[in-house]
Amino acid sequence: MTVAIHILLYLEEYEKEEKVTSEVLADTTGVNAVNIRKTLQLLKKAGFIEIRRGTGGACLKKAPGDITVRDIFGAVEDSTEELFHMHEHPNTNCPVGKSIKGVLDRHLDAWKQLLLQQMQGVTLKELFLEMQDEMKKHE
Repeated sequence: MTVAIHILLYLEEYEKEEKVTSEVLADTTGVNAVNIRKTLQLLKKAGFIEIRRGTGGACLKKAPGDITVRDIFGAVEDSTEELFHMHEHPNTNCPVGKSIKGVLDRHLDAWKQLLLQQMQGVTLKELFLEMQDEMKKHE
């Protein structure tokens, strides 16, 4: 998800100034270009970007104010995986190991829902504005 957010923020900042390719995005993210292309395809499938044929490069298709962090999470993360994965083999001979799953099971789903709700309240536009403020600090 963080790579997808990085890609989308980079597109918002630079798509009008340069041709944004998977190689450019691999350079800015420090992630292999093959993985960048996979993430781009997921973002395209979600309708957030388009990948231009011919001249090439990616660009935003949806306004940053219309994309939430929750939307991005849903587009690039495997929805079949648990957000918080319970370790599989606690020692059941230990009182804590025997009890931990019952204790955490009562909370993990609620925490996931709170996190997803929080993510729904943050847009790419808000992150972009925060990024611009952060960039000014480094000038």
